[in-house]
Amino acid sequence: MAIEAHEPGSWRREFRATLKLAWPLILTNLTMASVQAIDTFFIGRYGTSELAAVALALNLTFALNLIALGVITAASPMMATALGRGKGRVKDVRRSFRQSVWLAITVTIPLWAILMNAETVIGWLGQDPALAVNAQVFLWGYLWSTFLFLLFNAMRNFLAALERPGWILLISASSIPINSLLDYALIFGELGAPELGVFGAGIASTITWAIMAVAMFAVILTDRQFKRFQLFARFWRPDWERYRNMWKLGLPIGLAMGFEGGVFSAAAYLMGLVGEQALAAHAIALQIAALSFMVPWGIAQASTVRVGLMHGRGDKDGIARAGWTAWMLGVGFMSCMAIFLWTFPEELIGLFLADTPENTEVIALGASFLVIAAIFQIVDGAQVVGAGVLRGLHDTKIPMIFTFVGYWLIGIGAGAWLAFEAGWEGVGIWSGLAIGLAIVGVLMLQRWMRRERLGLMSDEPSKESSPAPVD
Repeated sequence: MAIEAHEPGSWRREFRATLKLAWPLILTNLTMASVQAIDTFFIGRYGTSELAAVALALNLTFALNLIALGVITAASPMMATALGRGKGRVKDVRRSFRQSVWLAITVTIPLWAILMNAETVIGWLGQDPALAVNAQVFLWGYLWSTFLFLLFNAMRNFLAALERPGWILLISASSIPINSLLDYALIFGELGAPELGVFGAGIASTITWAIMAVAMFAVILTDRQFKRFQLFARFWRPDWERYRNMWKLGLPIGLAMGFEGGVFSAAAYLMGLVGEQALAAHAIALQIAALSFMVPWGIAQASTVRVGLMHGRGDKDGIARAGWTAWMLGVGFMSCMAIFLWTFPEELIGLFLADTPENTEVIALGASFLVIAAIFQIVDGAQVVGAGVLRGLHDTKIPMIFTFVGYWLIGIGAGAWLAFEAGWEGVGIWSGLAIGLAIVGVLMLQRWMRRERLGLMSDEPSKESSPAPVD
């Protein structure tokens, strides 16, 4: 592979700039992922059956939330490109942010409709009716967090585009003790609270996201470096052209993220057909793999901003440095994580379960899944950073097709065949996930390497940042 080489100093500057932006985003991703991980931890202590039910609920919301998050993520490269151009950037950034919140409101309504009928949906997917009932109970507390999650991330995209992620990290870090305390109190009935079980876990998450969204809102209104953008001024005024263009750019991002997240959700439902213990083991292994994934995802988010800034400036060498720096950081980290998961699978699974005889099989199954997860860590890092750098070039449609083909036509198909035809059961499902991730990773890398020949750097990203009639 040929990596563009220029003066060493410029690479060092890009490395520092990427890390400066990425590490708060990484830690923020880790703290946000910990909300679900904390729910999984406490529910795992509450009961294996309850853990399996919550796994079904979270895997349903995970795919839907990713699609919605991807749609509003269109604002990130748009704001970064506007900032790279410089001219009229305050008004342009404000308009993009405003429409991203409009999008969040738009997509929340159908998401709520689905989650309010989750018991029926889960039943259609062939799952145990008792687990479906408990999953719906959890979601009655959890589904209200959907809009709060999207609103927080719309504000987070704004701070990231300005390369000012410190507040994001501080607010997100506060979610860990808050959610832990609420889970402990509301699930088990401690600290004077009623014992609400799985419903308590859902309520705890909603309260946590509400606190985070309010805190971020207060920061944007009061911090001097953000006040000048007046993000919420005349918020009711429409910008229909920008709204349509954000759908055009964001829907492929959302579908691509949904295809990726959805394949893990589909894997959970296939695992439910294998058995309750396999599903519980899958839930824990997936949480561990998801925490690891937060690092390259944060690097990918930083790469979208860095590549978008260089794209706005028309700096082809800068685009190359930004993309390859992110790629090496993401793949390098996941290579280290692969060794870690391979070495300590049982110990990691054991962190989430009480050491009792009835959990012995769950721990063994979870450890076998983590061994497969160790194998696909590297390609998982490659595909997510690949999607991030292409997104910085406003290239979203073809990567979306890559994810559909790789994850759904090949990955989940191979996993189902290995699980139920070859008799590999849960290990077969995880093996299919690894195959899908590898294919998508290779396709993303090839497209990035051919970006000039494909004309990805010559297209003028003008329409989405065209002036609106009012502001």
